[in-house]
Amino acid sequence: MKVAIGGPLKLGFRPWVEGLENVPAEGPAVLASNHLSFSDSFFLPAVLDRKVTFIAKAEYFTSPGVKGKLTAAFFKGVGQLPVDRSGGRGAGEAAIKSGIEVLERGELFGIYPEGTRSPDGRLYRGKPGGLARVALATGAPVLPVAMIDTEKIQPPGKVLPKLMRPGIRIGKPLDFTRYHGMEHDRFVLRAVTDEVMYEIMKLSGQEYVDEYATAAKRRMSDAAKAEKEAGKRAEKAAAAADKERSGA
Repeated sequence: MKVAIGGPLKLGFRPWVEGLENVPAEGPAVLASNHLSFSDSFFLPAVLDRKVTFIAKAEYFTSPGVKGKLTAAFFKGVGQLPVDRSGGRGAGEAAIKSGIEVLERGELFGIYPEGTRSPDGRLYRGKPGGLARVALATGAPVLPVAMIDTEKIQPPGKVLPKLMRPGIRIGKPLDFTRYHGMEHDRFVLRAVTDEVMYEIMKLSGQEYVDEYATAAKRRMSDAAKAEKEAGKRAEKAAAAADKERSGA
């Protein structure tokens, strides 16, 4: 990762970084980042001297064919952990367990509290549970991280990436040891998550939306489908009107 991908990424895109001094030289820590682009999981590890382990959806490891095998080999090679997100609560528990294991080894664990990429560049509500439970169960500090402009490098529909400088801001570590033993208290989990999201918002300068990104994506998808159906109905009505006029 550092040599084969990190080097070319830094050379080609020249990402700027603020707050590297906040990343501990050793010991466990959680890197909690906003999520704008698929490339976030590459730019952040590329600028750090230490290894960062992220959770990756299981489909990256199980896709068929040559492309699927190469993708699986790549993600395994960079140390990503597969988690089946289709299993509801079981999937969440698996992700939490994986994160705890990484931190107990004294390593860095990366997580996106929003749960998915932002659909429009805004910062969405953090999901309680994963981030907070991992931090409280291990006592590891949480470093808020802001990825800047990574979504502009390869916008939807664009095949070739745009050469531009993304940015990364790493905030000061947040200590939640005051909540030790309370990782199953939903009010504590919500409070911890909201505190981290507030720090990410300050670092990124993003507009905050008090809605889960997954819900926003569903709403946008439903609206797009409704608009498409309305367009089809309008076309049919126009065609019927033209046919009626020509028949008259």
